[in-house]
Amino acid sequence: MDVKNIRIEKPEEINFILGQSHFIKTVEDIHEALVSSVPGIKFGLAFCEASGKCLVRWSGTDEAMIELAKKNACELRAGHAFIIFLGQGFFPINVLNQVKAVPEVCHIFCATANTTDVVVMDVGEGRAILGVADGNRSRGIEGEEDITWRKNFLRMIGYKK
Repeated sequence: MDVKNIRIEKPEEINFILGQSHFIKTVEDIHEALVSSVPGIKFGLAFCEASGKCLVRWSGTDEAMIELAKKNACELRAGHAFIIFLGQGFFPINVLNQVKAVPEVCHIFCATANTTDVVVMDVGEGRAILGVADGNRSRGIEGEEDITWRKNFLRMIGYKK
């Protein structure tokens, strides 16, 4: 067995969702879930097929996001993994529940814009995602000033009233 670290390659401001599913129908069903959730959504989706031809299947509405999804899926090459890149201005919070509700989706590893490393293990013919390192290590406990900033920030961007 060989354990590897794969860095997700993307522009800093771009969000993505990394998950695992179980069927080739995933590509079409996630595509439908995304376009029916957010009008005009820009995204790219790639899915690592784990049997048959073992191709990276893909779909999307934005060429740049599609290329990011295909490139990163080809690096991951983990059975039944999927990755969705959301165009600038689109966020996982707006589609995550709809993606999780797709019947083929088994697991979400992360949904983030942070620097992300994916730990994978080669097991001969297959490859598995063991986990992800999403962002940086925690540096301490928030204080009163940090709590005030957090609450103000969430209200400023419209997620709390």
